[in-house]
Amino acid sequence: MSALFIGSRIYRGSSYGTFHPLSIPRVPTVMDLCQTLGWLPADVYRTSPRAKSAALKAFHTPEHVAAVQRAEKEQSVDDKTRARHGLGTLSNPVFPEMFRRPATACGGSLLGVELLREGGIVHNPGGGTHHGMADRAAGFCYFNDPVLALKAFERQGFSRILYIDIDAHHCDGVEMAFQGSKAVRLLSIHEKARWPFTGAFEETANGAALNLPVPGGFHDAEFDWLWERVVLPFVDRWQPQAVVLQCGADAVLEDPLSRLALSNRSHVRASRDIKERAPRLLVLGGGGYNPWTVGRCWSAIWATVAGIDMPERLPAEGQDILKALCWSRKQQPEQALLETILDDPRRGSVRSEIVDLAESASARFKGIRPIT
Repeated sequence: MSALFIGSRIYRGSSYGTFHPLSIPRVPTVMDLCQTLGWLPADVYRTSPRAKSAALKAFHTPEHVAAVQRAEKEQSVDDKTRARHGLGTLSNPVFPEMFRRPATACGGSLLGVELLREGGIVHNPGGGTHHGMADRAAGFCYFNDPVLALKAFERQGFSRILYIDIDAHHCDGVEMAFQGSKAVRLLSIHEKARWPFTGAFEETANGAALNLPVPGGFHDAEFDWLWERVVLPFVDRWQPQAVVLQCGADAVLEDPLSRLALSNRSHVRASRDIKERAPRLLVLGGGGYNPWTVGRCWSAIWATVAGIDMPERLPAEGQDILKALCWSRKQQPEQALLETILDDPRRGSVRSEIVDLAESASARFKGIRPIT
């Protein structure tokens, strides 16, 4: 199955601010690493368009879209705008590209859906902004490109659409958008008792969602346990016509904004397994706040969906890209993060809490309304 990669120059040099978690280079690192390794020939690369206001309004209110545009133009917000739309806050600050950058992420996901009309795989690492609400920015997300992509699949006439999210943080904006949906099902593995403090197992979005909140220290063996006993049976039962897979890299051990302990091999497994089951697959980025782990994780995902063999040790040119990265939190990572693309597996015993969660989830999803 053919795979395409969507990127943009907008991510290079634009930043939420010096001290913001998204001050780090993420998509540019993926693009540079993949190009250097020969994984990104011109025939598979597509430049992301910027979503126009009309496209954003398929989910977001006209007032919110206008507020983000106005804030970018004026480089300031008033108190009323801040209170209503969540702009000009520590999480969603005013910065020079604050409309153009998230609108480009949305444009990439919408382009991905269009490219997938007849089938295939598209990787848009700039996407995955799953916290954005219809009328409010939240959690570093000014808009919500997963919602826009799912709605675009609906407009294409698909009635069995699946959204899977393995970000450390719950996909509250997506779940809110598809409460009680007949066409879209959501499945999220995320850290429990972590911002935004939604996504409890008991929350089902009126039958549309299956939430799997996991404890801190969640590792590869526990991921495999849930994946094999819950996620894959869930996918196989629904036989989706299209899948959106959000691969937030903040679930990896070294990330500063979660307490999960996965290796990027879990993300690779997720993308490989869903690739084999989805006639149309849109793979998105999401969270991830350690520049080395994000760049390596999303590059490994691209290699996986594109059918590229990954080396055990990066060539010198690839290592140079990782060594050139800098981060205010840590000047020099452990050597493995500079020399390899894949982490060593991070395994351990499967805790009873995970076993119980899998059993409860297996029983629950059998009772979720079938898609017809």
